[in-house]
Amino acid sequence: RWLACKSLPPGALESIADTIADRLRVPWFSGAVKINVSLVPPLVLLPVVLHVASLHFLLGLIILTSLPVVVLWYYYLTHRRKERTLFFLSLGLFSLGYMYYVFLQEVVPRGHVQYSQVVTLTCGLILMLAALSRAKKDPGYLPIPAGNEKPSHQGLPSKGVRGSATSGAASSRAVNGEAKGRMAADEPEGVKKDWCTQCQLVRPARAGHCRLCGRCVRRLDHHCVWINSCVGEQNHQAFILALSFFMLTSVYGITLTLHTICRGRTPFVALFYCPGAYSDYSSALSFTCVWYCAIVTAGMGYILLIQLLNISYNVTEREARLALRDNTGRRLLGGLVIDTGQYNRGFLCNWGHFLSLGSSPPQRSAEDIV
Repeated sequence: RWLACKSLPPGALESIADTIADRLRVPWFSGAVKINVSLVPPLVLLPVVLHVASLHFLLGLIILTSLPVVVLWYYYLTHRRKERTLFFLSLGLFSLGYMYYVFLQEVVPRGHVQYSQVVTLTCGLILMLAALSRAKKDPGYLPIPAGNEKPSHQGLPSKGVRGSATSGAASSRAVNGEAKGRMAADEPEGVKKDWCTQCQLVRPARAGHCRLCGRCVRRLDHHCVWINSCVGEQNHQAFILALSFFMLTSVYGITLTLHTICRGRTPFVALFYCPGAYSDYSSALSFTCVWYCAIVTAGMGYILLIQLLNISYNVTEREARLALRDNTGRRLLGGLVIDTGQYNRGFLCNWGHFLSLGSSPPQRSAEDIV
């Protein structure tokens, strides 16, 4: 297009990109393995960016300031297109591995970190990965109706299912791209069921349809790009546990590194004032990685704070979003949490309900099967 000054046919660039993505493969024993393109940028760019940022203080300031902006831009780009991507999961896992590598290579050899501290940091990393692995499992997907012919909304029995199509009390509306029929209005709270036109099934209360996964999830909280999966009834506890282990491990690693390269200063002061951090390349790289970890930890800490507040008020992210849209919730704590008041039973009861999630398999009645 640049050389010939001619425009390309419609769809040519997309076709080229799809072809490159399809042919990007790695030789393996059982045959070439296809590589997801979204996995590559973090693996290639993160070490390069951090090493360039370690060359000078101003370079570090520019790069570490622009990096969150680029990540947020890519998030909104994929979110608007309703695309699933492994970029954020790859970035998170590779960041953990690379920060641990820098810690072992640049910080531990200085002799100020004890063996027991390295073991503690390693155990925290292992526990975090174990919780993350559990959070990646089934979030509580509702079973898809068997057979090629999916049941239709009109096929629901008029008396077998509460608020069926023939009851005349159901109303349909679009919620985040999904059509939803609210069942009979005179039902007691907590037993209302919705009809999902995408999955063609009746879903229990608090369940929702994820437009990225294309499935309905029990007690859907949100779709987390960092684990590339939904957070629902079955994995919400593991998700909170993974965030908590990450926060503890990251803060501990940052503290050990700052105590090593900025002797005699508290971690908070050393984070903003560390003379001699750029005196040698090893210290500069360690200090740059500390600031990178601090930025990521601050973002994850905000997510964890919102999650803990939502659990305390027994509200999910999806319910808070819908309450904001319908103007039915109360903004509390400066807007950090939206209290819908529908499931809030007090702090202790709310946490007791959360800790009991997934303890027993959900009961499926004959009405749900129908």
